[in-house]
Amino acid sequence: MLAKKSDKAEIGAYSKIFFQLGLLLSLILIYTAVEWKSFDRSVSELGSINIQEEEIIDIPVTERILEAKPPPPPPPAPEVIEIVADEKEIEETILETTETDESEFIEVVQMDDIEEVIEEEQVEQDIPFAIIEDPPVYPGCKGTKEEKKKCMQEKITDHISKNFNTGLSKDLGLTPGRKKVYVIFKIDKTGHIANARARGPHARLEKEALRVVNMLPKLTPGKQRGVPVGVSYTLPITLHVQI
Repeated sequence: MLAKKSDKAEIGAYSKIFFQLGLLLSLILIYTAVEWKSFDRSVSELGSINIQEEEIIDIPVTERILEAKPPPPPPPAPEVIEIVADEKEIEETILETTETDESEFIEVVQMDDIEEVIEEEQVEQDIPFAIIEDPPVYPGCKGTKEEKKKCMQEKITDHISKNFNTGLSKDLGLTPGRKKVYVIFKIDKTGHIANARARGPHARLEKEALRVVNMLPKLTPGKQRGVPVGVSYTLPITLHVQI
């Protein structure tokens, strides 16, 4: 018996639709397979886990005991004020008027009878030689203030050069070169050398410098505002030590 073919059973018209659905399903499966991630993990990779029971500590409740403060001391008793009767009589002071009248005699003092007293200003501190108004004068120096200053410096330098023992530096074993000894002294109100102090590379050089400075002659004292004052002077002494 031959099978009959129905016109309605023709599926060729739907082949394109079935093809597109199959292609879409294939793409979905491929995308899912590509995006699918899987991880193989084992318990050993997690490491050892130590699980300990939580220790419960029972903390007792404490109570703070406040010490009782001693009561404050009682206030001191008030002083007893004794009232003493005033037995002395108070004398009333009568103020006399200072007004004058024509009958009173007024003594006129002439201005010629008043003597003017000029107090001299005393300068206690020593004045440096560089700023003194009237510098000390070395014996034999003359001229203006500046010329007297320059002359005094030259005289003192010449005195040091003639009297200082320059050979002393060789005996002390000092290194070659220039050595300086600084001497600070005072020319007092009478013109004498006082309070000389020295500072240098060796104690014997300091002693020699003081010896020579104290040999300076008496000078005419310096003056500040016309009053003799002490004058401080700084003298550097330079020595050339050779091999």
